[in-house]
Amino acid sequence: MPKAFITGATGFVGGAVLRELLQRRWEVRVLLRSTSDPRNLEGHPYPFEQVEGNLRDKSSLRRAVQGCGTIFHLAACYSLWNPRPEEIYKDNVDGTRNLLEAAGDAGVERIVYTSTVGVLKASRDGAPVDESHLAELRDIRGHYKRSKWLAEACARDLAQKGLPIVIVNPSTPVGPHDVKPTPTGRVIVDFLRRRMAAYTNTGLNLVSVEDVAVGHVLAAERGETGRRYILGAENYTLKRLLETLSSLTGLEPPRFCVPRRLLLPLAALSSGWTMLSRKSPLIPWEAARMAQRHMYFDSTRARRELGFMPGDVVHALDRAVRWFRENGYVGGLPAGHAVIEGTSATL
Repeated sequence: MPKAFITGATGFVGGAVLRELLQRRWEVRVLLRSTSDPRNLEGHPYPFEQVEGNLRDKSSLRRAVQGCGTIFHLAACYSLWNPRPEEIYKDNVDGTRNLLEAAGDAGVERIVYTSTVGVLKASRDGAPVDESHLAELRDIRGHYKRSKWLAEACARDLAQKGLPIVIVNPSTPVGPHDVKPTPTGRVIVDFLRRRMAAYTNTGLNLVSVEDVAVGHVLAAERGETGRRYILGAENYTLKRLLETLSSLTGLEPPRFCVPRRLLLPLAALSSGWTMLSRKSPLIPWEAARMAQRHMYFDSTRARRELGFMPGDVVHALDRAVRWFRENGYVGGLPAGHAVIEGTSATL
């Protein structure tokens, strides 16, 4: 079994990929920054190697990938608001190029690049879209999504030049070990803390984080070079998500629906307050724009070509609820931001 190299293993999805590979008894090396949160690296039954490096430092990447046959690149600066957006591009675009080129120079056998469904163009009528619906860069709003579009474009270009790159586009993972938590995880935590007074008429595609991890391994084993695969499961309205959480917990769901037409004006006001306070906005502009459409996706290609078979989303939500409660998030985490943050796809 070749040695796997993982970036982003301290994150939600990256941690799940690490657990999946160790359970399959792969030999694994993970890249860590000196400031990385180590919680998702703890408690594993099998050993793995840790090396320090940085996506902006290509020499550290050349050293880190030596001897590895498969690369899983999941690390990304994921933020719907950042006072220094240039940092997002340095990590997500320049960092991706640095790693892929270092992997190519090292002669690796397979690279799995983790993109996002955020680079795809959601339909106006709410119909699920597949991998063929790549958005034009001019239509992408928000620095995070633009950076991921540019990073995926870099991966596709290098794949055309011969690098063995397969692209996966996870939708919205849910489940345990969401330590940060992600925007969707924060929605769950806010629901548990009874801090959600309202919702809006939007939708998203949910998938178990463990299934996303399996999808990464399947992409490494069976994916076609240069091809992208959506890793998603079930399309949910935000209302249905909250009603499902209600059925799992016995807590009442929010009853008031904020009209979507009000979200952008509210986001503009929130941005104005951010400029004065220098705090993160209550409603990020990018999240408000994403909530204008139902972000529904079709993972038929991954099912057909990779054998991707995602399980029940309700079970994943139940495990997420239990994990947040058992790990002190309900009583100790500060209240979240917007009720629409869960519409964003995450890594």
